[in-house]
Amino acid sequence: MNPLKCAFGVSSGKFLGYVVRHRGIEIDPNKIKAIMEMPPPKNVQQLCLLQGQLAFIRRFISNLSDMCQPFSKFMKKEVRFKWDEECQEAFDSIKKYLLNPLILVAPIPGKPLILYTAALEESLGALLA
Repeated sequence: MNPLKCAFGVSSGKFLGYVVRHRGIEIDPNKIKAIMEMPPPKNVQQLCLLQGQLAFIRRFISNLSDMCQPFSKFMKKEVRFKWDEECQEAFDSIKKYLLNPLILVAPIPGKPLILYTAALEESLGALLA
């Protein structure tokens, strides 16, 4: 932790798996590194591990549910696990997205907020900007 002054006496440090700085909240680089170094899942248990890690940082990944759509077919018991090209492309796109992760910042008083929404057959999404 870097002890710098801010509203709570510290402007930078790790807190509950995130990095809190004066400019906003970021993903802990160790969480990103774990996903970036992860090989493609070889079974449902490894896929569940990946999805759990992604769920933890979901607010930093725009349209994550749509990106993960190819993985959902393996959540049915009767479906045999077979990592295909579509799954690999989704996995690679998530890793590419994490090369430049978002920083969450507090709203600026007096500036308008815009609500963006998206609806697909497979997913729903919303972004307050």
